[in-house]
Amino acid sequence: MSTHVPHLLAGLVDDAAVFPPGSAALPDALAAHRRHRDSWYADLVGPLLVPASAVVSGELAATLAGGPGRSAGAPGGPADPAALGGDSAGGRLVVGLIGDTGIDGLPAALAALPAGVTARQVEVAVAKRGEDPLPGLTALLGLAGRSGGVDVHAELPLTFGLMGALDAVAAARADGVPVAAKFRTGGLAAELFPTPVELAAVICACRDRALPFKLTAGLHHAVRHRDPETGFTHHGFGNVLAATLAAADGAEVDEVAAVLATTDPVPLVERARAARAADRPLWVGYGSCSITEPLTDLIRLGLVDAGHDVNGGDEA
Repeated sequence: MSTHVPHLLAGLVDDAAVFPPGSAALPDALAAHRRHRDSWYADLVGPLLVPASAVVSGELAATLAGGPGRSAGAPGGPADPAALGGDSAGGRLVVGLIGDTGIDGLPAALAALPAGVTARQVEVAVAKRGEDPLPGLTALLGLAGRSGGVDVHAELPLTFGLMGALDAVAAARADGVPVAAKFRTGGLAAELFPTPVELAAVICACRDRALPFKLTAGLHHAVRHRDPETGFTHHGFGNVLAATLAAADGAEVDEVAAVLATTDPVPLVERARAARAADRPLWVGYGSCSITEPLTDLIRLGLVDAGHDVNGGDEA
């Protein structure tokens, strides 16, 4: 564990560079992920998130072999999985599969992973907003039961049938199925951003069920803020961290919502500093198309030791 990244923040940010709004080309994302995994802040960074379609189509394998559009021997080009952001377990490239092919397409994607690539997790939406999540969740739980130990995250819409779906996920987890929840905290429309009370209710519901969860979308900065371009108010990942710590300590929905709603970084930093050596409760982490943005915010807040610059070199 790095002395620069506290244990509380370990693996907080999954590398979602290929997804909007970043939308990096896969070869570029792989090369950048290698740099992140070789950096002083590597402990902050989770797996590279890859669309299942890129695995099934052979794009991931072709990129690792040196294409498309880049040869294996090109300067800065990927030559093999071991050179591309491997973890400590034998230098393998660790990825998270995002189920853009749907639940039915996930077994084929897992089977098509190239040699030297390991899936740490699978993430897939089980329903659209307004749909009953239980049919899709039932299908996903069947897959999770034979996933070979790969963690499965069921993305649940924050609408109809949510609490029943959480009950089903919690029951499966209690039976030994490696499944957890996932929720969206943003998007291209205002209604995709849950209010502080809505998100607090979800965090507390997961707490009450001892159910880990992931988040995705909208968590661009540490502190709650309004995006001047879109007018949308975004949750801060620092708010979520402090709110989850509060929930784990027994806070109820109103108190958790107040932590999510604050734009004052001081109480967020104080709570995180007090727990810096602890395991992060409940919140597995979130995907970000930028690793540098959350890292920079954490440095500015004093939660990560800025003994090095954000590009991985020593400070002058």
